[in-house]
Amino acid sequence: MRIGILSFAHLHAEAYIGNLRATPGVEMIGIADENQDRGQHFADQFESNLYPNYEALLADQPDGVVICSENAHHRPLVEMAADAGVHILSEKPLATSLEDAQAMTDTCARAGVKLMTAYPMRFSTPMVEIKALIERGELGRIYTCSTSNQGALPRHHREWFVEKELAGGGAIMDHTVHLADLLRWFLDSEVVEVYAQTNHIFHADSVDVETGGLLMLTFENGIFASIDCSWSRPKNWPTWGGLEMKLVAENGVVGVDAFRQNLVVYGQQSAHPTWAYWGSDANQAMIEEFVDAIRENRQPIVTGFDGYKSLEVALAAYQSAESGQPVKLPLQ
Repeated sequence: MRIGILSFAHLHAEAYIGNLRATPGVEMIGIADENQDRGQHFADQFESNLYPNYEALLADQPDGVVICSENAHHRPLVEMAADAGVHILSEKPLATSLEDAQAMTDTCARAGVKLMTAYPMRFSTPMVEIKALIERGELGRIYTCSTSNQGALPRHHREWFVEKELAGGGAIMDHTVHLADLLRWFLDSEVVEVYAQTNHIFHADSVDVETGGLLMLTFENGIFASIDCSWSRPKNWPTWGGLEMKLVAENGVVGVDAFRQNLVVYGQQSAHPTWAYWGSDANQAMIEEFVDAIRENRQPIVTGFDGYKSLEVALAAYQSAESGQPVKLPLQ
């Protein structure tokens, strides 16, 4: 199995290159990046082959590619890979507009290639256990869910995260989609209404996009849920972010923290504590699922459609915040 990486714009590419190399039977053939300086930097850092452009990597006939460009640039890379008959794992959000997301899924369907959205939380051991509890009926009827995906301002990882044209927005676009996808998966139901409020309290003097957001979701089966998607963690927080959920159900309340499996490290080389993870690697499990889906010629567990539906929730949140009113889904 031969897989390459298209663009190192997204910081997750730095983890994925190791995940690919750790997957049995996979050859990480190299990387390509439209920013040659950035591509060369990471090719040197990871001792990887650097292709002169995206077309050259695709001409080398990989089985699959992982797309880690800026959010607004996913569509052209997905269409380029699909036209070359190459299977695709695309970073989230799938796109910055529903038009682009639909075009991407349509292109991949016509080309007969698999399109997977990078939602590693679907493969997080704590989240998989919650899904199993629900499916076994141990929680009984679920009434409501309170969720949060908070993090620090991501610009110190990549500046484009706070540029609306490239990212598609701020904290809502960055953090809503993970939880929207998990909730759809847990509840086996689609969102039919979104109400949202945003603010610019955090980092008001340094960025132009929203840095705080609270969403209320109503699902088709009557369950409602909240999402706190704020960039509210201080700069010296031990890690880049986190994801927590609390489900209130007939048989009790269950809470889950996707990143609880860690050790707090205090070292002389760092100005603040860091987290060293000892538990399961959701990224590794996601990469292996992508590889297995190609090998077994089946759809991946997380599809392009899942990326479309969670993006729809984020875009509805922006509409609601602007109008001050709830927004019905699906969006027209």
